Amino acid sequence: MRSALMLLPAAVWLILSALFFAGGEFLSKKWGIKPSLEMTLLVVAVYAMGTVMWLPALLHKNQIATMGTIWLLLATVATVSIGVFIYHESLNPQQWIGVVLALVALGLLGA
Repeated sequence: MRSALMLLPAAVWLILSALFFAGGEFLSKKWGIKPSLEMTLLVVAVYAMGTVMWLPALLHKNQIATMGTIWLLLATVATVSIGVFIYHESLNPQQWIGVVLALVALGLLGA
């Protein structure tokens, strides 16, 4: 099983994990607008797939500090993008500064 999971590089697993996380973020916002049991189960399943996709990345490079920071950067960009571009949420200047500083901090941690 390990060799099959090693066929894709760690970066691909990280991106897949972040994409499933982004899907969970998108669906959780929909759930927040109109909660239902079906949507709850779907949100949990999509988030769970993101977690499953994270595990093979650790097989490639078992450095949680580095891999986790890269994943957080991808997840932060995905979450902000979904909120701003899909759901048309607005951030005030102070919040934008906070997002930028968060990205800078993650970048420095991952360096």
